[in-house]
Amino acid sequence: MNEKIKIFLADDEELFRKGIYFLLNREENIEILFEASNGKELIDKLKESTQENLPDIIMMDLKMPLTNGVEATKIIHKDFPQIRIIALTSYNTKSFIANMINVGAASYLVKSSTPHDMLKTINEVAKKGFYYSESVMEVIHQDVLSSGSSRTILDDDFLTLREKEILELICKQYSSTEIADMMCLSTRTIDGHRNNLLLKTQSKNVAGLVIFAIQNKIVKLDEYNNSLNLIDFSSFYKIEILK
Repeated sequence: MNEKIKIFLADDEELFRKGIYFLLNREENIEILFEASNGKELIDKLKESTQENLPDIIMMDLKMPLTNGVEATKIIHKDFPQIRIIALTSYNTKSFIANMINVGAASYLVKSSTPHDMLKTINEVAKKGFYYSESVMEVIHQDVLSSGSSRTILDDDFLTLREKEILELICKQYSSTEIADMMCLSTRTIDGHRNNLLLKTQSKNVAGLVIFAIQNKIVKLDEYNNSLNLIDFSSFYKIEILK
């Protein structure tokens, strides 16, 4: 990656935040632009920043004073939809994970994760716009099963065949560039289809697209008895497009 990944850090625990800063600042492809100790400070900085000084990624704690991470994510996702948010928290419960993904987080990272896992998450989010680990995907799947279908396809041609093909590849966590190469299309065309899918399904992010696909049986997930060290959906499920 030629350009550096620009990051804002937001965490009220200064010792932890400084530790993350020190760790990430050693990476050649990462640049820390700003540190915030609460959600309000973070949002104020975003609003006063020029386009060139906005981050690519925000790593944000959930429990912060003034404005917590959940509320901050809602605001940022609405006002700065191009910025990807990685939830960085001590909370590893299903409710917290499901809530953060639903409000627009691009990834969910527990503070007990290894430096390797953190760097992998940052690079995957920078490359693809999202990254859902095996444990997060399990929560998403369980959330779908427990909540039931809330958005359904009204007719067979609600999605075009091309949109279904692209949705399958999105579910496998391929980036727009990778999908474009596979389908011999431009990245801009794939991004256009991705945006259309988000609008049609009323999804906030890729997790929403995955949930929609599962609910409407566009994709079928079977448990995968494979190794646990793969990073895409095939690490936990076998995904097949339903013809």
